Amino acid sequence: MENKLLTYPEITTIAKEDLEKYPIQSFDGPIYVIDNVKDVEKAVKYLSTKTVLGFDTETKPAFSKNVRNTVALLQLSDENEAFLFQLKKTGIPNCLAELLASKSIAKIGVAVRDDIKALQKLKSFTAGNFIDLQVIAKQLQLTAMGLRTLTPIALGYRISKRQQLSNWENDRLSEAQQRYAATDAWVSLKIYQKLYPYTV
Repeated sequence: MENKLLTYPEITTIAKEDLEKYPIQSFDGPIYVIDNVKDVEKAVKYLSTKTVLGFDTETKPAFSKNVRNTVALLQLSDENEAFLFQLKKTGIPNCLAELLASKSIAKIGVAVRDDIKALQKLKSFTAGNFIDLQVIAKQLQLTAMGLRTLTPIALGYRISKRQQLSNWENDRLSEAQQRYAATDAWVSLKIYQKLYPYTV
């Protein structure tokens, strides 16, 4: 890679030292922090009109082997709006569980199996139509498996991971946390839209 910043299918891997060459980008649309059941119902009503959503979760990091925190945040995004569900406050109401179980709405993320298991510890549901970008990456013989490396390969820009180890159980999420969380869900959707046509 010299002057031109290439994307898939021109490149299928990216060196760590080349990541910084790509411009940084984040989700710049409206972000809604959902902290009560009434707003969960409103958000789900909107999201249920979509056929594909970006998906991610965040958990407060544990710096001890004996500590395991439960998932704190669920992120769902379409191309224009992002919704951050503070699960410590809302739990997973039936309407949200039904959305997660819906087979008619694709939920796109990375390593979704672990996220689903974490959510199922809060509420029993049968996961429906979750699509893992790592599976698509393997089909396309990409060596990149995480959002940090898949993003420049697929989209030609990179995302910040600076807030990854922040406290996701904060009562009030900082603006930086909100932007980070929304971006992870949104960029999963964007990567899917770029790479999926090459798999069919």
